[in-house]
Amino acid sequence: MGKELRKNPRIGFERGVDVQIMGIDGTWRRPCRMMDVSEGGALLVVGGSIGELDLKEFFLLLSSTGLAYRRCKLVRVNGDRIGVIFLKPEVRKKTASPSARRERMDAVV
Repeated sequence: MGKELRKNPRIGFERGVDVQIMGIDGTWRRPCRMMDVSEGGALLVVGGSIGELDLKEFFLLLSSTGLAYRRCKLVRVNGDRIGVIFLKPEVRKKTASPSARRERMDAVV
């Protein structure tokens, strides 16, 4: 066997875990089974057709209520199996209020 080239180790599920994928705008959903997962992505077996779906970005719903989810991007398709990567949330830097900036400037002088 070849050397594992993945950055993050994968955890496999023998029978898979029931999950769903959902469009960013919430207009479509598909049932799936998550066959393996890592910190950076997952392998899913999709129930139903994905041909007409916009899979540039979508949500992977990990709970039936939708409270646990990851934002994803499609990276490969092999029949009914799709490989996805998890997109990192954008982290915004907090900007200081004008008064806090003035206090910092006063402390420097």
